[in-house]
Amino acid sequence: MADGSSSLLDRIVQARALKRWARAARLAEKLPPGELRELRGQALALSREIGRVVQVAEERLSMPAGGGDGIERPLGCDWAWRPDFWRQPVQPRGIAPAQNRAKFGAELTLFHDCANSALMLRQIRNTRAEDIAPFALRMDVFRFEGSFLSLVLDLPEAAVRGLRRNQLVRLGLDVALERPLEIFCRLNIKHGPNTEQIVREMGPGESFVEFDLGYAKLNEKRLEKAWVDLIFEGPQMNEIVLRDLTMLRHPRAEL
Repeated sequence: MADGSSSLLDRIVQARALKRWARAARLAEKLPPGELRELRGQALALSREIGRVVQVAEERLSMPAGGGDGIERPLGCDWAWRPDFWRQPVQPRGIAPAQNRAKFGAELTLFHDCANSALMLRQIRNTRAEDIAPFALRMDVFRFEGSFLSLVLDLPEAAVRGLRRNQLVRLGLDVALERPLEIFCRLNIKHGPNTEQIVREMGPGESFVEFDLGYAKLNEKRLEKAWVDLIFEGPQMNEIVLRDLTMLRHPRAEL
């Protein structure tokens, strides 16, 4: 604020606004329909703006104290990203049972072919001291008789803007498992009518995989979009927690 008087005025205005809406809440049950619809419209408009403030505040206050996003960037890195799911609250916060093609937030989609699965997905808070991302994805798999289970992550347009064959794309994954299982990561890049696919396995104890575009047959002038598949082999009777997921790209070493 410019001075103390402005700060005092803001506090007075906020206090009056709170009293007004507290009174409106008390009267809402007795208002006629016309006035109630008008009041509802005002309340919805206000709640949208308040929701934006809360969302930004939760995201910023839960990030590392030193600022930044906590993503370690190698030399020459020109793009780094943590999906919104691991940065801010999503709706719905949980899905049970999780059906095939269920959307979880704006970027994640679940795919499986199990007709009678006992599968639950939840967004949870990270609480460990070493956690960097504010939120995590918890997947509880009980009965599962299908042949595949995967999470598809849509990448932003910035992921393919300026993408070159002399680069590496790195997928960082902080995962906790109740029982060991195989996790395969597949990068898909659509260029014109074709889609290039690169598959890597996330080995036990590994924290990232890299996709070397030097071996990909990419048409750099026709790049359209990219997405990542996380494929879980034999997931039944397991608790899978993805505490963080990040992506970045940097130049590959010249041979």
